[in-house]
Amino acid sequence: MIVTIDGPAGAGKSTVAKRLAERLGFQFLDTGAMYRAAALAAMQSWVDIRDEEEVGKLIEKIDLKISDSQVILNGQDVTGLLRSPEVSQNASVVAENPRVRAFLVDLQRSIAVQGNFVCEGRDQGTVVFPEAECKVFLTASARVRAERRWRELKRAGEDIDLDVVIAEQKIRDLRDETRKVGRLVKADDAVVIYVDNLSIDDVLDQLEILVSSRNLKN
Repeated sequence: MIVTIDGPAGAGKSTVAKRLAERLGFQFLDTGAMYRAAALAAMQSWVDIRDEEEVGKLIEKIDLKISDSQVILNGQDVTGLLRSPEVSQNASVVAENPRVRAFLVDLQRSIAVQGNFVCEGRDQGTVVFPEAECKVFLTASARVRAERRWRELKRAGEDIDLDVVIAEQKIRDLRDETRKVGRLVKADDAVVIYVDNLSIDDVLDQLEILVSSRNLKN
């Protein structure tokens, strides 16, 4: 069974998806981390992030392995390098590259056929797994999402002003919603969950009930 969790940046998709997978005994596929790793690969190779051809050729040659807790890029554990503001912004640019998306979508599909997965991202329920048994669109107000991202950066040691995070999020939201490929959009059959006034456990309780009901139908 595949459960997709899509939504905008800062909605808490990764945290929710990972913990839901733990509750269900499923595996977790963090597709956002895959695009961040692609961006990091381009940055480390000093490739112009907006040069679609060069970035595409580079990414098609990378060795990317991802698990619940680690992202291994070309043999290096880069998990701790993926959450910086620069990588986040570049990941959104790289995600517009058709060759990068094609490569990573194929990789995501090849991973998910191996068992039961909770997959999170921007286009999991619309593009990558349109036939998924259970689709969720997780969202929150812009302010709540920015504050969540700001606290995450502070915990990671980043000294950054909340207003800067809000401004960067607006840019990223616009890019995610208007890009040519993999645009952020809710699947027609996705269940929308607004998390502004919900605890993580409240969200997980709702999702566990939803997945169980879909599982019983199949």
